[in-house]
Amino acid sequence: MNPERFIKNKSALVTLIAASLIVIISLGIRQTFGMFYLDFELDLQITLRQFSFAIGLQMFLWGLFGPLFGIVTDKYGGHIAVFIGFVFYLLGILLLYSGFNKGFYFIINMGILIGIGLGATAVSIPVSVVSKHFPSSNRTIATGIVTAAGSFGYFVSPLFTRMSLVEYGWLNTLLFFSIFLVIGLFLAFLLTTPKNVVGGKIEDKQTAWEAINEAFKNKSFIYLTLGFFVCGWHITLIATHIPAYLNDRGLPGVYAATLLSMIGLFNIFGTLSSGYLSTKYPKKLILSSIYLMRGLIITLFIFLPPSPTLAILFGVTFGFLWLATVPPTAGIVSSMFGTKYMGLLYGIVFLSHQVGSFFGAYLGGVFKEVYGSYDYAWYVSIALSIFAGLIHLPIKEKQVKRLQPA
Repeated sequence: MNPERFIKNKSALVTLIAASLIVIISLGIRQTFGMFYLDFELDLQITLRQFSFAIGLQMFLWGLFGPLFGIVTDKYGGHIAVFIGFVFYLLGILLLYSGFNKGFYFIINMGILIGIGLGATAVSIPVSVVSKHFPSSNRTIATGIVTAAGSFGYFVSPLFTRMSLVEYGWLNTLLFFSIFLVIGLFLAFLLTTPKNVVGGKIEDKQTAWEAINEAFKNKSFIYLTLGFFVCGWHITLIATHIPAYLNDRGLPGVYAATLLSMIGLFNIFGTLSSGYLSTKYPKKLILSSIYLMRGLIITLFIFLPPSPTLAILFGVTFGFLWLATVPPTAGIVSSMFGTKYMGLLYGIVFLSHQVGSFFGAYLGGVFKEVYGSYDYAWYVSIALSIFAGLIHLPIKEKQVKRLQPA
């Protein structure tokens, strides 16, 4: 690949770097919330069900506000959307730090404010902005770079958070998080959203509502949206409950931090590989393979005897598949409908992802409280892997008639 042809101009390069740093901060912090649970339980008297509901609500609002911030991005620019998102994110962290953090306040801060903030600062908006700078031939590679950057955040954040929790306590760790979020506020203004999007139709007069209507009349869009629900279930169940699950199986907290860190490290390779392969092979086959492999890895993880080695291997293998779904999923959306309403349409697909995230986080806690173990949550995860592996196969990766040459 020729770098000069891949990076068309300075604006594209700066936006790619800024978007990557933004998701490192946003996703890195988000990945570690499960590590705070034991402290929240001890100091704030937060039950597992309350914590699970707050994280589930956070995931749902992340998805719900994704399309809304997508509209802001498509109309006013990604820098406005991301700045607003970081304001909400920062407010949630600071209120948790300041003492307004028990009972209903905990739900507001951890669930609502941070959830809204993630809707603009996490994957969907930065990816949609970057997508507008690159042609379809390179778009999945560019979005893979941004997603891989988020994976780097996943890698370093659990290690940093584990160290900080042990050395400085959870309150000071939240203060450190707030400093990173302030940096994110400034990075937001380095994002640029081109008016004449690459790969789009400059004279396209389609409205946002027409774009939504066109998408939901397309069966392939529906299949893609349903499949992304499963991705959300998987990653939020693991990110939220894996520390407690490993603790139940007799493994110290350091192995949860290591597992989450390995997910981040190997997701870098997974997302870059997925982005590259999506330029060579049908994206639907890549997605189907990812979900089926997830099911196999989960099966081995829960039925083999627990050990530090197994935990680390799970982090390595599942990490390779963690956000590898994002480049081909975003690629299918942009290749079918163009990039004019990429923020909106990918935001809708991502909403399904976050509905899955809500159920993964909340029902994981419910299953644990009702049955005394996470077994049923894992069984559902395996069944959903099979469903997602099959639902992507009928997808037709072709442009809608509106974009096809006359």
